[in-house]
Amino acid sequence: MSHQEERLPRILIVEDDERLATLTQEYLIRNGLEVGIETDGNRAIRRIVAEQPDLVVLDVMLPGADGLTVCREVRPHYHHPILMLTARTDDMDQVLGLEMGADDYVAKPAQPRVLLARIRALLRRSDKIIDEDLPQRLEFDDLVIDNGGRSVMLKNEPVEFTSAEYDLLWLLASNAGRILSREDIFERLRGIEYDGQDRSIDVRISRIRPKIGDDPDNPKRIKTVRSKGYLFVKESLGS
Repeated sequence: MSHQEERLPRILIVEDDERLATLTQEYLIRNGLEVGIETDGNRAIRRIVAEQPDLVVLDVMLPGADGLTVCREVRPHYHHPILMLTARTDDMDQVLGLEMGADDYVAKPAQPRVLLARIRALLRRSDKIIDEDLPQRLEFDDLVIDNGGRSVMLKNEPVEFTSAEYDLLWLLASNAGRILSREDIFERLRGIEYDGQDRSIDVRISRIRPKIGDDPDNPKRIKTVRSKGYLFVKESLGS
């Protein structure tokens, strides 16, 4: 096995509570991850872009730039998962974080094993596991989704997606013509049970629609099926 294949996943924890960050770092290192710490939001932006870690654990409350700003600033240059730590249980930080491009969130104080489970789930997803039975390239009129390169083209122009948005789009598109409930989507993408409260799927759908040329007010490609879930339309959209 080459050195490259043996490389441990690199995690950057962006957290200004140094004691908490160090305890988390030690726990994650014991569980087979390589972990760095950054305590300042502005420095974090530079480090994430320069170092390209495999995953970022990002606290919302930071000196310098806050976590939401860090997320927004790095997203055009960083396509690996971002796991947000939100101190408040209220939806606002969580929804804002997802809108800025976070892939998942954990409410603080986060139990280390819960954090580790979420990190592993995100790393597995971004490892682009290929299902051999499925075609790896899906075409819907002027929309082309290529799972080999995890790329999306609309009218021959590349479209940028966060890792979580891409995973959701691929899941819906590869099940075109079939209604997927929020429970189905949640369990397939996060590997944990849906609690009926989480709004991350709805937020992501609303971000995906305009990117694939769908009208958010009158969607033709990704339809919301009342009290059932979401449907990616299989047929041609027509003119």
